Amino acid sequence: MSNSHDIKDINLADVGKKRILWADKSMPVLAEIRAKFEKNKPFKGMRMSCCLHVTAETANLMRTCEVGGADILLVASNPLSTQDDVAASLVRDFGISVHAIRGEDNDTYYKHIKSAIAHKPHVTMDDGADLVSEILKNHPELHDHIIGSMEETTTGVIRLRAMQEAGMLKFPVVAVNDIQTKNMFDNRYGTGQSSIDGIIRATDTLIAGKTFVVAGYGWCGKGLAERARGLGANVIVTEVDSVKALAASMDGYRVMPMSEAAKLADIICTVTGNMHIVRSEHFKVMKTGCIVANSGHFDIEIDLVGLTKLSSNVIKDVRDNNNVDEYIVDGKSIYVLGQGRLVNLACAEGHPASVMDMSFATQALSSEFVVENKGKLEKRVYVLPASVEQDIAFTKLKTMGVNIDKLTPEQETYLASWEVGT
Repeated sequence: MSNSHDIKDINLADVGKKRILWADKSMPVLAEIRAKFEKNKPFKGMRMSCCLHVTAETANLMRTCEVGGADILLVASNPLSTQDDVAASLVRDFGISVHAIRGEDNDTYYKHIKSAIAHKPHVTMDDGADLVSEILKNHPELHDHIIGSMEETTTGVIRLRAMQEAGMLKFPVVAVNDIQTKNMFDNRYGTGQSSIDGIIRATDTLIAGKTFVVAGYGWCGKGLAERARGLGANVIVTEVDSVKALAASMDGYRVMPMSEAAKLADIICTVTGNMHIVRSEHFKVMKTGCIVANSGHFDIEIDLVGLTKLSSNVIKDVRDNNNVDEYIVDGKSIYVLGQGRLVNLACAEGHPASVMDMSFATQALSSEFVVENKGKLEKRVYVLPASVEQDIAFTKLKTMGVNIDKLTPEQETYLASWEVGT
């Protein structure tokens, strides 16, 4: 294994190793899979390129695949999500190739993605589909070489299904995001807590009493709205989907268009997976001091180009922590967090390890699934069988000391039959 790297500073490895091992204590499901992989070596002889957030939790996923025999090259899926000390420890302590530097510019970001492509992977993992998109658009020589890929974000799955519809998908992809142990728990509980964490760390603002606007009411939006309300905020939800808007209203939130919500907002956070959710007409009606953040995967949910054009002045790093930029619009101050990138990773440390335990268990088992079914899968987006999801949830419950009921033979017969009625 090559163990190449392009990281900030190898001397940060001591701190990174502590963070990785601390996270590992809260990831018992992944630890069980790691022990199994170490014996079975499902990825022996396989090269794996991974475009993910380089965090302590991701490090434990990489360790799991590496002991399973994979030759791994890891790059960042977001310029502001890399934990440089974790990257250093992965290289020094675990022998894993990492090309990722927090704050890397766009050219460096794509240089690192090119390194992942040059690795000639048999399996890829993606967080937003940037790696797969680059391979599909510009590297046809790898299309038949790749056994399969994993995608763990709503944004990425949307892109991949569009590729499938357009006939562009050239190898099977597992939509890790679409399994309940990922989207229901990671998106709801992980994004809900970590986004609030990022907003508070960046601004030191009090959430209680604030008008908090949540744009989007998918699982991420539900979790964020729940956590904001739990801290005492007056929560408004904006939506384009009438069913989700109805659900938000029935859950007790005010629902209205962004054009109305922006006038009332003290804090706005987008979690839609779409572009320009907050744009020029909204910035114009905001009150001074409004905080604007994004927790969707890409930095296009907030129209920063439009905001910059409206602004008479832009003051970078106004809190001297690289996380808050002040835009002056018609004499009013609008504060944008984390350059419009994922606020939970740009301004905090991402999801708690105990939540990522389930998501990364799914990633690891998805990788095993595509390798075991090499040559049998169509060139489309797959969701793991429900039995795998049940196993992950059961193992997680076991590690939490929670027991559940089992169906009796009589109940199993009833559920499988139609004869018994009133």
